[in-house]
Amino acid sequence: MKESVADQFEVNGRGYAWPRRPVVVVCIDGSEDAYHERAIADGRMPFLERMLERGSDLRADCTMPSFTNPNNISIATGAPPAVHGICGNYFYDTTSGTEIMMNAPELLRVPTLFAAFSQAGAKVAVITAKDKLRRLLGRDLSDGICFSAEKADQLTDESHGISKVLERVGMELPSVYSAELSELVMAAGTDILAKDRPDLMYLSLTDYIQHKHAPGSPVANDFYAMLDSYFEQIDALGAVLVITADHGMNAKSDADGTAQVVFLQDLLDTRLGAGAARVILPITDPYTVHHGALGSYATVHLPDGADRAGLLAELAALEGVDTVLTREEACERFELPGDRIGDLVVIATRNTALGTTPARHDISGFKEPLRSHGGLTEQRVPFLVNAPTGPLPDGHRLRNFDAYWVGNALAAGRPLTS
Repeated sequence: MKESVADQFEVNGRGYAWPRRPVVVVCIDGSEDAYHERAIADGRMPFLERMLERGSDLRADCTMPSFTNPNNISIATGAPPAVHGICGNYFYDTTSGTEIMMNAPELLRVPTLFAAFSQAGAKVAVITAKDKLRRLLGRDLSDGICFSAEKADQLTDESHGISKVLERVGMELPSVYSAELSELVMAAGTDILAKDRPDLMYLSLTDYIQHKHAPGSPVANDFYAMLDSYFEQIDALGAVLVITADHGMNAKSDADGTAQVVFLQDLLDTRLGAGAARVILPITDPYTVHHGALGSYATVHLPDGADRAGLLAELAALEGVDTVLTREEACERFELPGDRIGDLVVIATRNTALGTTPARHDISGFKEPLRSHGGLTEQRVPFLVNAPTGPLPDGHRLRNFDAYWVGNALAAGRPLTS
């Protein structure tokens, strides 16, 4: 560790204590509080139950939209999308006129905590379930460990800072559509914590289970019981453990299990002509088996001269639509980058998803009713710590991207200050 940053270190305009013991942040993808609460009530998470009695059982807000990429990058940068630029898994680049996955490191507008701390001399380890996040989270990481469980059979010391992870933990490469993908993240993280003792560690899981199984269901409880065993090991290794989520999860169907979807492109094509407006669904990623690219948040790019106010009112009146905002309103309310969202932002109600047109969303193979996220009803997430946080500064709104601000302060033995 460099002596000049031994007490306080600034990244993206925020001050962070330099940790004196490891800080491990686990992002349980898609984890609303009901998941761990039901698992505890059913006797499946005995360690977490004990941990919360002596630690901190808090709730925080995730960033909007409540999708994977913007929230993982907010946790990694300690900042909202207006600062780091990642406002979805997918966006429409108006300059090039192309729709783009937000996976490329060059789309990130500020350094991550991982890059900044590693360049200052800290040991850093970042493990993600899916490879789509690995490149963003690992940008400019100096001499650290960074890899995805999805590609754990392809690791090299030169490219990822580690190799032979599957051999180290005694697992085979799991399917990307499995609970075992997250288990590999936890097993590898625990092994690296024990053997390599990084100063900062980030473990980002997949929401495959949460998309298919409700809180308290046998499969969900089995998954959280698995997590509980690793949380106990991480705690026993002396780390400050912060457990949060990138977003929550809700059923997007009626009582019979039929998906409830508002198809925005069809509506706008009828109103403005085919293709005149462009609906972007920022939940879109390479893993559509999870959700069929159906979430509760969309942006709309309108043609020049369109009646924005009139269309806003029409969309807001639709059954299943909760909120419609102009670009300016959305940027102010949700701290979004204005150049990467549409003219309108549409947010659905709790049990409704937004789509483009039915032909683009194939959920015929789903065995369970549609569960998804993206809206305001998936914004509240757990924020669980294996130590008392003490009082937050007056007026502080706890966010999931406060994870390292909290964890580092506890690991340095310092009070939380804004």
